[in-house]
Amino acid sequence: MDLPQQRRAKQTWGVRVAWLALALLAALYCGWRFAGPAPLETNLLALLPATEADPVAEKAVDTLASALGDRTVLLVTSRDDAHAKAAAKQLGAALQKSGAFGSVTAELPPFDLSQIAALYLPYRFGLLTPADRATLAPPNAQADPTALHDLLAQRLYSPLQGGLTTPLADDPFGWLQRWLGGLPLATSNLTVEDNLLVSHQGDGEKATTSVLLVATLPGSAYETKTQRAVHAALADAESALRQSFPDVTVARAGAVFYAQAARSASEREVHLIGIASLCGIALLMLWVFRSPRLLLLGFVSTALGIVCALAATLLIFGKLHLLTLVFGASLIGEAVDYSIQYFVVYLGAGRDWDARRGARTVRPALTVALATSLLGYAILMWVPFPALKQIACFAIAGIVTAFASVLWLLPALLTRAPKRSPRRVFAGAARLLAHWQRALAGQRAWLVAALLLLAAVPGWLRLTSDDDIHLLIQRDASLVAQEDKVRAAVGVDNSAQFFVVRGDTPEAVLQRAEALGAKLDALDALDGGADAVGGYQSVAQFVPSARRQSEDRALLAQHVFNDPAALRATLLQAGFKDEVADAWLAAYAKPQAPLTVDQWLAVPWSQPYRHLWLGAVGVNAQNPANAPNASNGANGANASGYAAVVIPQRVTLHNAPALIALAHDLPGVVFVDKAASVSKLFGEYRVDSGWWLGGALLVVAALLMLRYRVRGGLATTLPVVLAVGVALAVFGYAGVPLNLFNWLALMLVLGVGANYAVFLREGCLRAAADLGAVWTGVLLSAATTLLSFGMLAMSAMPALRSFGATLALGILVSVLLAPMGMPTATPARKPGARSSESRRAA
Repeated sequence: MDLPQQRRAKQTWGVRVAWLALALLAALYCGWRFAGPAPLETNLLALLPATEADPVAEKAVDTLASALGDRTVLLVTSRDDAHAKAAAKQLGAALQKSGAFGSVTAELPPFDLSQIAALYLPYRFGLLTPADRATLAPPNAQADPTALHDLLAQRLYSPLQGGLTTPLADDPFGWLQRWLGGLPLATSNLTVEDNLLVSHQGDGEKATTSVLLVATLPGSAYETKTQRAVHAALADAESALRQSFPDVTVARAGAVFYAQAARSASEREVHLIGIASLCGIALLMLWVFRSPRLLLLGFVSTALGIVCALAATLLIFGKLHLLTLVFGASLIGEAVDYSIQYFVVYLGAGRDWDARRGARTVRPALTVALATSLLGYAILMWVPFPALKQIACFAIAGIVTAFASVLWLLPALLTRAPKRSPRRVFAGAARLLAHWQRALAGQRAWLVAALLLLAAVPGWLRLTSDDDIHLLIQRDASLVAQEDKVRAAVGVDNSAQFFVVRGDTPEAVLQRAEALGAKLDALDALDGGADAVGGYQSVAQFVPSARRQSEDRALLAQHVFNDPAALRATLLQAGFKDEVADAWLAAYAKPQAPLTVDQWLAVPWSQPYRHLWLGAVGVNAQNPANAPNASNGANGANASGYAAVVIPQRVTLHNAPALIALAHDLPGVVFVDKAASVSKLFGEYRVDSGWWLGGALLVVAALLMLRYRVRGGLATTLPVVLAVGVALAVFGYAGVPLNLFNWLALMLVLGVGANYAVFLREGCLRAAADLGAVWTGVLLSAATTLLSFGMLAMSAMPALRSFGATLALGILVSVLLAPMGMPTATPARKPGARSSESRRAA
């Protein structure tokens, strides 16, 4: 072996070792990440963009999701009351014993309701219900002098009541007891029976008893380890329950179940899409190339792209979204395109094969194709949608790696000339191309384009859109049915729409929450009830503002304690002992600071309601004019302060506009509807994406005109432009509403579909190129891409289904029209011929 050959051999082995090191490094990093806590992101909210202009509203969404996400609810139902209760106890004991849950509450622990009254007792003279306030100082009227006597008599002689009661000596007129009765402690259909939370539904033979169990998770609902432990524990417990109580059913609700179902579905789709793509691509490549070696090398390049893409995505984002995982499996078809083009040059060279010259030959076509593909994916990076940013990052890293491996690794592995070449396949492809080019190329291309546009116009006029987020992220139907059953039994309808109330101080927040509460009460009082919310939960119901407490105390001072001697006489006449009356009067006379939120948060029983108080916040709020549902006063540069949430019990299509109007009318209040906000944002970006697509088309046309001159650039761009137009027309004729994902898929149709015309035109520019081999490579590339991206159209995720269907349709039209971009000087050039354009390019 001479010196140049030795140097070349060393360089070849150096390239192989470098790529092997890169592959090992990426694989080890991915293995290390998956060996620990699974990096797969199953939280559907994490897939969605930030939609609220006020970051505090986004914080509220996250806070509520966290508060409710780690809580799991089970509903045990039977027509036999005793069976339902016994089964609930058995299920609770089994789940607690399993260790899969942090805590399981079936039977309520002993709780002294007097603990709730004990918090408020020192502040009782500043706590009045609206009814008591109206009784003491009725609007537009004088206070009834006998009202106090009536209240006292009602308190003394009314029958004993359950629930929150106060000692007669501490609350002789019952003001505190009635105020405690208005606390939103049990805004549901549940009652306590035998220390169980029970709901009764139906009458007669259809009557059922449901018992509620509440469990908390030891970790995040989105951790794979937690999901598997919960799934196994429930499966075992329900199996034992069916043997003991065959008539009992169990419904479940909780983020952990949706996360586990989403993860399982994505894993199934990854396996389905990945295996189907691999098998289909392998069969196609074997049928065309008749070489297991080329098949293996093609998958080496593709595997490198996917492993490096996975490593880069995990390194940059830390987590891997479900959409990214499923999309990654479909990237196989696009990544293998570059190696296919290299193999076509390899087989076409025959005995004259030189690996480095082959790389130089294919480099221009692959470079132009890479540029157009990167443009399509780069646009996704600008969309403020975490999942799409990840998909773009994954795809860019994958195709860049595949591109580099074709130009540098494959020449180091494919050094020997091919033993045989599929000449019959290439000859057949050449004949097909010659016939197809005669029908499309030259002046006929513009005629075909005009006819396609005429046929497409009616379809465009029929186009509609639907940006509802619920159509894009589909939840497991079985889990939705079970959750609806739980909601019906509990009687709480809403947990997704709420108000965020902000202020510079806690006192300002409480005052604004009280104003909002008054407006919500007014909606409930309207005739007809269409706008009624059926109640709400607010921190101001637990802790009135200092101003409200002061006003209530002043009201008592004016109408009750204005004559202490007469008041004492009234109490003594009613039978109160002297020391009791004096102690009560002394308690009022003692100065008392108002009750604060911090004092309420400090008591253990407030834990289930602490998510209502967001506490101190400090953000750079944006201009409300740019914000959906933004209200006046909820913004400001470098704004800081405090915030709370108010949750209406029932939000419907009828009352939602009224609730949004309330937020606009009240300072510091924002109505948050995450689903509606995302849908609105999707609609805005769907409109914007049309402009992005137009701009991208101009950029691609300019890029191709730089390469092929003006006429050649326009001809090469024409197929993909028509592909976009035809795809839109098909959706219009089919009556399929468009969403953001359809338009983003058209971006990739532009980026990927333009490659086929580029590959053909570059084949015409190459000296001694076999156009039959080039057309074979184009068809094979399109087939592999269709196979992988087309599989997305079968995904259970509606977003990916829209994405895949649009991509498949656009790519199919792109490859069929690709011969439009061929130079007119080469209608059916034989191997070894050279066009005038190739001579000019040379």
